[in-house]
Amino acid sequence: MIPGPKQNIDPDIELAEEDEEPTLPDLAEELDRPPGSLAAGRGVIAHFGKHAPSSPGVYRMIGAGGEVLYVGKAKNIKKRILAYARPTGHANHIARMIAATTAIEFVSTATETEALLLEANLIKRLRPRFNVLLRDDKSFPYILITAGDLPAQITKHRGARNRGGDYFGPFAAVSAVNRTITALERAFLIRSCSDAVYESRTRPCLLHQIKRCSAPCTGEISDVDYAELVREAKAFLSGKSRAIKEELAAEMDQASTALDFERAAMLRDRLAALAAIQARQDINPRGVEEADVFAVHQEGGFNCIEVFFFRTGQNWGNRAYFPKADRSLSPADVLGEFLAQFYDDKPSPHLILLSHAIADRALLADALSIKSGRRIEVVCPLRGEKKALVNHALANAREALGRKLADTASQQKLLAALAESFGLPRPPRRIEVYDNSHIQGSNAVGAMIVAGPEGFRKNQYRKFNIKSAELTPGDDYGMMREVLTRRFKRLLTEAPRADAEPAKVDAPPLEAGVQSAQGEESPWPDLVVIDGGEGQLKAVEEMLRGLGVVDVPLLAIAKGPDRDAGRETFHLPGKASLKLMPRDPVLYFLQRVRDEAHRFAVGSHRQKRRRDIREAGLQEISGIGPTRKRALLRHFGTLKAIERASLDDLAQVPGINAETARRIYDFFHDAAR
Repeated sequence: MIPGPKQNIDPDIELAEEDEEPTLPDLAEELDRPPGSLAAGRGVIAHFGKHAPSSPGVYRMIGAGGEVLYVGKAKNIKKRILAYARPTGHANHIARMIAATTAIEFVSTATETEALLLEANLIKRLRPRFNVLLRDDKSFPYILITAGDLPAQITKHRGARNRGGDYFGPFAAVSAVNRTITALERAFLIRSCSDAVYESRTRPCLLHQIKRCSAPCTGEISDVDYAELVREAKAFLSGKSRAIKEELAAEMDQASTALDFERAAMLRDRLAALAAIQARQDINPRGVEEADVFAVHQEGGFNCIEVFFFRTGQNWGNRAYFPKADRSLSPADVLGEFLAQFYDDKPSPHLILLSHAIADRALLADALSIKSGRRIEVVCPLRGEKKALVNHALANAREALGRKLADTASQQKLLAALAESFGLPRPPRRIEVYDNSHIQGSNAVGAMIVAGPEGFRKNQYRKFNIKSAELTPGDDYGMMREVLTRRFKRLLTEAPRADAEPAKVDAPPLEAGVQSAQGEESPWPDLVVIDGGEGQLKAVEEMLRGLGVVDVPLLAIAKGPDRDAGRETFHLPGKASLKLMPRDPVLYFLQRVRDEAHRFAVGSHRQKRRRDIREAGLQEISGIGPTRKRALLRHFGTLKAIERASLDDLAQVPGINAETARRIYDFFHDAAR
C-alpha cells in the first residue's frame, strides 16, 4: 500500500481544519432538508462529525446506494469532517459530493503516514468516483534473476512478484526488457532457459555456441564461477554499473598481460555488451543513476501524466497515463493523488522527480521510505540536469495529450456519424458489443466489450460462462439470450433507470456542455451491438421486452457472403436491413468493435478450454485414450509442446494415424466460433 496525498479539498477548508473548529449550522434544521440537497448532506456530515475521532485516520463518504463516494485521510478526522459541514466555500465537485453523502465511515491510525498508506490502498480497491482514479493501470514488466536450488535464471516477469529471486525494473515495455535481457546474456552469460529445459539438457544449446550462455546445465562452468557472474549481473542492475565495468576492465588487462588473449577477448565482448545496454536510451543522464520522472499536463479538462524510468543511468522507457479527475483540480492535485496509487504495488527508486510541487511531498517521501526500507527523495527540481529531465517528460506529456484529444475528437465525429446512419437519438457514449464463442457448444463463453468517445474501455470488459444446462449445444440464440439476460438483470438491480439521471442538488451547476470527469455517466448502454443476424436480434429484443427494457437501441451485424468484411448487413428492430458503403468510416468502426468483441470472446473461450484440458487432460479429445495420451507425452514431453506441434510431427507419434493427428491439431488450432 502506497500513500496518496489528498488535494481536492478547498484551501479554506484546510485552514479551518488546522486553525479552528468550523462553525456548524443548526443540526436539526439541516437534517430536516430534502434528501439529496446540499443542506441535507451538510447535516449528515455534521451528525457524523460530532462522533468522529480526533486522531489521524481515513474517512469514507458513503452514498445512498451504499457506494463509496470518496476516500480521504486527515491528521485530525473530526476537524476535517466538520470542515465539510460549513455552509459556504465549497468547489462544485465538493458540493456535489456533500449533497450525495448519506453516511461516513472512519478508520483511525497511529500516524498520518499510516493514514496515507491506508487511503491509497482503499482508493485503488474501491475506486470512488470523487477521487482521482488511475485508469488502465496495467502491470509493468520486470527482469527477474531467480533464486533456488538450480543455478539462477534471467527472465522477464509480469504480475505478482511471488517467485523467489531479485526483480529489477519497472520497464515501460516488454521490448525494452527483451533487448536488455539479450544484452545481459552477452555480458554475463546467465541462462535464460526454463527449469524444465535446463534439467533435460545433455549438451550445450545454441545460446552457448553464440556466447550468450555459460552452459551451467552441462557443467561447462563451475558453480562458483557461475555464482560470480550472477553477482555481477545483480550489481549491474542494482546501479553499480561503473564498478562492474571497472572490474571487467581490470580483469581484461590482467588477462592480456598474462597473454591469455582468449579470456581477454571474452571480457572485451562483455564490456561491449554493457556499453550497448547503456547506449540504448533517448536521454543520457550523467548525474541521475536511479529515478522516476513524473510530469503532468492539463488541457481541455483532461490530464496526461508522463512517467520516465531511469535505472543504472539508463532510460528504461516511458509511459503516458490519463487519470480520471474532476476538471476543477489543479495539476499538482492530480499528480499528488496519482502518485499515491502508482506506487501502491510498485517499488520506488531512490529519487522521484516531479514537474509540480505537491502539498504532501514530505509525507509521501516518508511513507515510501517506510515501505521500501530506504531513504526516498521526492523533489521538484528548479534547475540543472534534473530539471531538464522533467522538462523533457513534460514535453512528452503535452504531445501525448494532444494526440489523445485529437483521437477523441475523431472518435466523437465517428459516433455522431454512427448516430446519423442508424437514426439514434444522440451520439452514443457507451456502446456494448456482445459475441459468443464455443466449439460445438463446449466451453461456451459469452463476451461483452465496451467502447465510447475515448475508444475501448478494457477495464469494463466482461465475460460470461454459459451456465444453462437446458441449452442445446451450439444454440447461439439461447446463449446470446442468457448473456444479455444476466447483464440487464444486474443493471436493473444495481442501477435502476429511475436512478440513472444525476441527482439535482442546490450546488453550482457544471458549465453547459461539460460532463463531469468523475465517472457520473450512466452504466446503461446507449447502443447494444450483437454479432449475429436477424435471429439473434429478435431473441435479444424479446428478452429485453420481457424485462421491461424497451428504450435501449439494438443493432445486429450479420457477416457478409463468405464472411467477407465490407459486405456486412445491419439489422435494426422494426426497420429494414441495410448495408453501408464499402469505404464508409462508420462501417470500419463497427467492424473494429465487432472484431474486438470476437477477439475477446475467442480468447476467453480458449482460456477456459485450456483450463479444462489441464483438468481433464488429453482424453477430452475424441479418440485419445490413456495409451495414446502416454505416447504423445512420451514423444513431446509436455502438453504445451503437443499444442505447438505441427500436423506432420503429430503423425510421427506411434499409434497416432493421420486422422487422429488432424483431430488433435484441430483441437488446439481451431478457429473457435
